[in-house]
Amino acid sequence: MIRSIIENDLYKFSMSHYYQVNCPNAWGTFTFHDRNNTEYSEEFLSELKEEFKRLDSLFLQKNEFDWCVQNIPYIPQYYWEWLQGFRYNSYDIKVWLDSDKHLHIEVSDLMYRVTFYEIPILAIVSELYHKHNGDGYQFSEQVANAMIPGLEAKKAIAEKHNLYFADFGLRRRFNHYSEDVVVEYMKSNCKTFVGTSNVYLAMALGVKPVGTMAHECFMFQAAIHSPKEANFEVMENWVKTYDGALGTVLTDTFTVDVFLRNFSMKLAKLYDGVRHDSGCPFEFGDKIIEKYRSYGIDPMSKTIVFSDGLDFPTAAKIKEYFAGKIKVTFGIGTNLTCDIPGVKPMNIVMKLKQCRVNNRQPIYGCVKLSDVTGKAIGKSEDIANYKYQLGLA
Repeated sequence: MIRSIIENDLYKFSMSHYYQVNCPNAWGTFTFHDRNNTEYSEEFLSELKEEFKRLDSLFLQKNEFDWCVQNIPYIPQYYWEWLQGFRYNSYDIKVWLDSDKHLHIEVSDLMYRVTFYEIPILAIVSELYHKHNGDGYQFSEQVANAMIPGLEAKKAIAEKHNLYFADFGLRRRFNHYSEDVVVEYMKSNCKTFVGTSNVYLAMALGVKPVGTMAHECFMFQAAIHSPKEANFEVMENWVKTYDGALGTVLTDTFTVDVFLRNFSMKLAKLYDGVRHDSGCPFEFGDKIIEKYRSYGIDPMSKTIVFSDGLDFPTAAKIKEYFAGKIKVTFGIGTNLTCDIPGVKPMNIVMKLKQCRVNNRQPIYGCVKLSDVTGKAIGKSEDIANYKYQLGLA
């Protein structure tokens, strides 16, 4: 299922290094959320625990180390040397079923280590779910044969509309074969395919690894300091850490309107662009364009990466709407790696639940507000507090 310690999204490595540089003693807890309230069996739980134990045997191989040093140069070599000594510890993963057979997973550790657990856990849960759900595809050839017609249709749309896109589908893929099929097919057949977030597949199949940062950075910063300035502080620290590389900033942790208050002229000029991950993409893009224009910045010199549950027809509509206004690219996940006839994808996430900056400080609850009503994550009193502070109540 997880075949390598670098079978993880690129932004997990960039955020791990970010924590090491900026807050090496910070600690946090990630917790699992199943938005479909799926019921799981004891058999599923037992097999899940065994798969988590298999993570413990993974380590950075010599060829992986060499590839990462050469192909991910914005993360310094000493980081990859540290990663050679990193091991997952499945004993840190707390997993259980409640009385309603709903799945609970939590994992706690120093931030630069605990961040690694999120994506493999989600990928394992998704693959096991589809295995136990009896979706009917047991062999890699069956998966490939089922997926290729859909991939051909996606390729046709992408090339017709000149949609530059990357695979973001590791976390909720049908299984590891399905993502292999996607990346191999698109690399060989689609001229607008730009890469994958899966670092292992980027290495194995010779494509570009893609990704920058996730909500957790902003959630952590808001918890230890203030939601009012969290976006600004993360952006400033990110520039100091990466010196202009990885220049796409995520915008919706506390809504795009709050983000735009913190998006100063200096930062708007420094960053290559922004990423959209919730809310209406058209309204979002219009707000971003207006912000750039208010600073005298040509929006066509910047890029929006759209990544919110996209399919290819939706991406084509977005591309058409913003033609001549701002550059756009796309990160497409579940619609690539779990779009198989007769299969219903999962709707699962792991988010930062709580954190502290060091062991002398209190533990604070973490919050994500999003640009979609009802998708806020955190304790109700913390969500209300954030909305009050940010003028969103």
